[in-house]
Amino acid sequence: MSEKPVMGITGTSRGIGRFLAEYYTQRDWIVMGCSRSDNDFVHESYHHENINITQEDEVIRWIRNGYKKFGRIDTMINNAGTARMNHSLLTPCKTIDLVMDLNVKGTMLVCREVGKIMIRQHFGRIINFSSIAVTLALEGESVYVASKAAIENYSRVLARELAQWNITVNVIAPLPIKTDLIKEVPEEKLQGLLERMVIKRYGTFEDISNVLNFFLSPNSSAITGQIITLGGW
Repeated sequence: MSEKPVMGITGTSRGIGRFLAEYYTQRDWIVMGCSRSDNDFVHESYHHENINITQEDEVIRWIRNGYKKFGRIDTMINNAGTARMNHSLLTPCKTIDLVMDLNVKGTMLVCREVGKIMIRQHFGRIINFSSIAVTLALEGESVYVASKAAIENYSRVLARELAQWNITVNVIAPLPIKTDLIKEVPEEKLQGLLERMVIKRYGTFEDISNVLNFFLSPNSSAITGQIITLGGW
């Protein structure tokens, strides 16, 4: 069994996931990363697999391989996700399938499989990603908002189901961060979103890691089923 704590992170090829992989390996974690594309990040404590988290067999393989290799999985950060901009009445079925598959089904599959490992350990920390778009009921992103609202409520249920094994489940809902997720969003729409927030600025990767560290702290063992929304509303 690894003497270092082990963290799984989905969607580590770029953006927030890539930052978190680098951040936590530098802080003495072993990181199991995954994405559909290759990752050129190289570190002795980083271990990558190319998988599609919407595929049940691939998720099972990734989680089991990690547990077999390290003997523990202490934390899972479900970062992988996608967004699409469509008016509710103009949302194609293929867009609904794409967003719901990755944001909801993918997260639920990872939680299901890592939850089994954490029950054996009688310990675990699961952190899922939502968005401030849920709190603001952001128009033009109905399917994305619906998917992240589903994750918020799923996480509350999962927190209750796993609490007896010293497993916490919490959610972080970031404010807009300049990553590939929002690169196609018109600037005027982003500025309008910022104006509706209490803190009127783009987020940073450090905003994310600050909240994650709070959830991961040994002093946060009584915090579960909670959603922290960055930016205010």
